[in-house]
Amino acid sequence: MNALDIKNISLSFSGLKAITNLTLSIPQEKIYGLIGPNGAGKTSLFNILSGLYSPTQGDVMMLGKSILNKHPHELPRLGLARTFQNVRLFKKLTVEQNILVALDQKKEVDLKQKLKNYFYLLFSTRHFLSDEEELLGQANLILKEFDLQEHAQTLAQDLPYGLQKKCELARAYATGAQILLLDEPAAGLNPQETAVLSVLLRKLRDHSKLTLVLIEHDMKFVMGLCDQISVLDYGVKIAEGTPSQIQKNPIVQEAYLGKARSKDV
Repeated sequence: MNALDIKNISLSFSGLKAITNLTLSIPQEKIYGLIGPNGAGKTSLFNILSGLYSPTQGDVMMLGKSILNKHPHELPRLGLARTFQNVRLFKKLTVEQNILVALDQKKEVDLKQKLKNYFYLLFSTRHFLSDEEELLGQANLILKEFDLQEHAQTLAQDLPYGLQKKCELARAYATGAQILLLDEPAAGLNPQETAVLSVLLRKLRDHSKLTLVLIEHDMKFVMGLCDQISVLDYGVKIAEGTPSQIQKNPIVQEAYLGKARSKDV
């Protein structure tokens, strides 16, 4: 079973075709790259996967079940979370609080059912305190895993840009999602930060058994990290394969460099 099966997806805006009949199969526990020139349809696809857009045709299956037209807030509980090219943290909250927000939404609480329980009512304060302690403990473990513990009480808006991106990734991880959509995770990072990010993403794949799908323009980063890559151009898939196969593909070279320059590659 694949992590994601994107089946014959098309998306149009007032007659303008952003994506045309796109089919992708994204395996579990792999790092999958989506690349292509600006306007290729990459972000439009992410917006469909994350519930922001509804396609004009097609379906999206996650772990064998359709997630088409699910609301964005529903998807983390179903197993899918996203980061954005422009960091979207709760800037007035601390790093720890950003993590706690994600952890708190993960806990599905049937309050009505609990309120029927006399003993739950009797000891509700103790239950709430226990839940809070558990969440704080989980947040601390995540902060350590992402090397953010020394910034736990720092407001998100006061973090350097590279740490803001790491915090957003940690928050997505904290939702408990099995699939993370990463929109240009290396954008704006210096070479050292990019190298650290590569190690972290491999760790999430190998030890946390996550599926990572990323849009990225840093080709060195993509080619050194991804297990498999698909190339989009004008909303159509023009190539798919390993990084080595993609680098050698003349159609990909033409899409990026143009016919005149592709002869020199």
